[in-house]
Amino acid sequence: MDNLGDIRLFVEAANLGGLSAAGRKLGLTPAAASARLAKLEETLKTRLFERTTRKLRLTDEGRLYLEHCRLALQALDDAHAALQTGQNIVRGKLRISATSDFGRNLLAQWLDEFNTRYPEVSFALILSDGLSNMLQDDIDLAIRFGVLPDSSLIARRLAPNRRVLCASPDYIARHGRPREPRDLDNFRCIIHGTVPGAINEWRFIRGEEIQAYTVPSDAARETNDGAVAREWALRGYGVAVKSIWDIAADLRAGRLTILLPEWRCPEVPLHALYHSNRYLTPRLRVLLDFLVERFAREADELQSVLNPA
Repeated sequence: MDNLGDIRLFVEAANLGGLSAAGRKLGLTPAAASARLAKLEETLKTRLFERTTRKLRLTDEGRLYLEHCRLALQALDDAHAALQTGQNIVRGKLRISATSDFGRNLLAQWLDEFNTRYPEVSFALILSDGLSNMLQDDIDLAIRFGVLPDSSLIARRLAPNRRVLCASPDYIARHGRPREPRDLDNFRCIIHGTVPGAINEWRFIRGEEIQAYTVPSDAARETNDGAVAREWALRGYGVAVKSIWDIAADLRAGRLTILLPEWRCPEVPLHALYHSNRYLTPRLRVLLDFLVERFAREADELQSVLNPA
């Protein structure tokens, strides 16, 4: 605890990429910041940064120490938040990771709604279809389809995830509609994923009947970014399998149309993932409750689109 101020300086220097910037944030002169970092390295008997004239670069030992320091500082911040719980104070910053399409088309808007209720909460929204390292990236909450294979995380189910085959009205006008999955041989397909050899395997279920369709990869448009796959579908480049949460606004506006509505694709429910070894702060707790409520409301509003009379 005697080195707490030095540890905060170290973490800020790593976050900001420079010692002077970290010093300014903490009210220290460049000379004082340099002296305090040198004192910390002397205490640890370890060099934490490789210094160049332009920036700091973490050593391997520095990266390891940084992970533990972030956890320790987060624990102290959480302890402070725990004392505030009885006062129902909801404020502070949340770092949220989400997939690109969902983050842009629904979550960003929902966070605006959340801020009308809780204006003292701020956000850092990190959008990526890849699986982030929640500890290394200092993520408070990740929203993902399925559950990550990480026992240190708690997964809270937010909503079911219906996936549908869709295309733009323009593409349908030019190429027609498939009657069943095997008809997709006659359509251009857009595939999205990050696992080679698996992303072009589409499965469809109708009652007890199952049809699998393998998209010919040499003729398909392929991307690891869900937002790009959606944009290609909107522009009429082919058919795509998308989550309703990614294309909800497009379905309502008629920019995309569901194909083969009587066939179901396997569902992977949407989960909120957060650290099991951190105190559940008031801001994170109320955000989780808000998201469950918001997903339920959105699902009700989508029923007329998914199940037209």
